[in-house]
Order: sequence, then C-alpha cells, then structure tokens
Amino acid sequence: MHRIGPYTLRNNLFLAPMVGVCDAPFREICSQQGAGITVAEMLPSSKQLWEKERLRLRQVKANVSSPQVIQIAGSDPGIMAQCARHNAELGADAIDINMGCPAKKVMKKAAGSALLRDTDLVERILRAIVGAVDIPVTLKIRTGWCPESRNGVEVAKIAEDCGIQLLTVHGRTRECRFKGAVEYDTIAAIKQAVGIPIVANGDIDSPERAQQVLHHTGADALMIGRGAQGSPWIFRQIEQFLEDGTHLPDPSAQARYEVAISHLRKLHLFYGEHRGALYARKHVNGYVDGLEGSREFMQAFNAAVEAQEQLNLVDAYFERILPSVGMSARGIAA
Repeated sequence: MHRIGPYTLRNNLFLAPMVGVCDAPFREICSQQGAGITVAEMLPSSKQLWEKERLRLRQVKANVSSPQVIQIAGSDPGIMAQCARHNAELGADAIDINMGCPAKKVMKKAAGSALLRDTDLVERILRAIVGAVDIPVTLKIRTGWCPESRNGVEVAKIAEDCGIQLLTVHGRTRECRFKGAVEYDTIAAIKQAVGIPIVANGDIDSPERAQQVLHHTGADALMIGRGAQGSPWIFRQIEQFLEDGTHLPDPSAQARYEVAISHLRKLHLFYGEHRGALYARKHVNGYVDGLEGSREFMQAFNAAVEAQEQLNLVDAYFERILPSVGMSARGIAA
C-alpha cells in the first residue's frame, strides 16, 4: 500500500504525529531520511485556538514531497468538520482524525481515545468530516478503551462504512497509555475485518521489529513514533531491510553531524532564533547519543540560549571527534 487517495507514496512507512516533536522541521528531516508520509502534530478543532501562534505553526506545510496530512482532535462533529474544511482550504492534502491520544488534557475534553467509549459519536464525527471535505480522510485509534473493552474491530467497521480511507491502530488501549507490551492481535483482527488499508503502530524501533509487526498483523503500512526521535534514519534502515533483508549501518559521526546541523538551522529559521534554540534541545541529544563525550556536550548545549551559540557548540564538538575517523566538520552544508 503506497497510496492515500490519489497520492502515491515513496513507501509504506509513516511518521507518527507526536505533539511537541513532529513540527515542520522534523517532518522535513524524516522525509529526507526516508519516511513515506509525515503527519503533522495534533491540532485542536476549537476555532478559538486556531490563531494561537503555537497552534498556527502546526498548520504550516512542511517542505516535503509527500502529501501534507493535518491531524485534528475534538468531540463536536460540526466543529471538527469546520476545522477539517478550514485546513483543506489552507492546502492540506488529507485530514487525519485523532481518536487515539491518551493524554489527560485531551481526555478531559472527551476527545482523543475517550471517543472509543461512544461509538455513536464516533460515527457522527466521521460522517461529518468525510462529508465536509473533498480530500482523503484517515483515522487513528487505539485497540480500545481498556484491556477489557477492545472494540477496535467495531470502530474499524464504522470507519470503513463512513468513508475513512485509511486506519492507523496503536496496539495499546487508552488505559495502557504507553506502558506494557504492545498487543498486535487486535490489529491483525482489524485487518481481517475491513477492506481499507491498515497501518500498525506501537514500539516499532528496529528493522527486525518492523518486519515482525507486518508479518504478525498483515498490516499494509507501519507508523513510527518514538523510534524516530533522535534517529530519523530509522526510516531508511527499515525500508532497506524490508526490501532485501540487508541492514544499513547506523550513520557515521559525519552523517550525524550533517543531520544535526541541518535540523538546527531549520528549527532556528522556523521558530526564530531564540525559540528555535529552546526547541532544539529535545532533538539534538539523539544525534550524539553514544558518541564520545556526548554527555558533557549536551550539558553545554542545553545551557545555550542563542542559535549561533548552539551551532558553534555542534561544530566544535564534531570537529573534536571527527579527526578520529579522518574527517572534518568544517565547511559542511546544512
């Protein structure tokens, strides 16, 4: 499955819409590193929130060749349909509906995975949104509300009947949040129960795990979240392994430098130098993890408050470690 509606995808590997992580700069990095599609951060459907700077930035189109997918959340069918229409007018190529987020602040608004307890409301929301836009509408859910109530198959059948074109399933219930082992049997049952493409999600952090999940569930695609943070090259590694069973090595220090410096510059440009420097802290640690002196470097990096200071620290750190492999960080473009 390398299509969503009229759009052809590079592969069947998706970046999950992690709030606070999957902004436009990170989506661009993951696309460059092999992600077939990158879903934007969850956007609340309340119109009063759309113009807030922090949420407005979530609607910014990333510079990627794949379709622009905006994820929305809420519990009012009419308001969510209006939000979907608004984002379609802004240029979204597809709308993804969040019925999987287990965060308490989302649950308090009866949104996200809270909706799985009310399948009648699920149906009303899906029909309202599908009827409001002329672009593909997709859905993300969990396997159910709790281990005793895994109603993912029921919700999947409703989704297919409402015109949802693709369904992503995280292999935990809302009650499980991100704890414990992922349960893939329900995803396999959903795949057998419906005819729309199914995307498996949850703890996919290596090429071997990706292959195991595809074989176990029969899913058409995979969505990768936390496994990509700090390691966006996981998409290329999985793509290669699924294609011919070979392993791409972890990137060299030189390659990590190139990704890190490119990501930093994108963040500084997107948010402005000061805010971009703050957002950079959560990403850079993964790029240096396991390298010589990385702990001391991150202590200095996290103390930096200006963009140029961060760039200088990254340059100095990699210049220090790259000579050991016969390279130099100077002069490398972002």
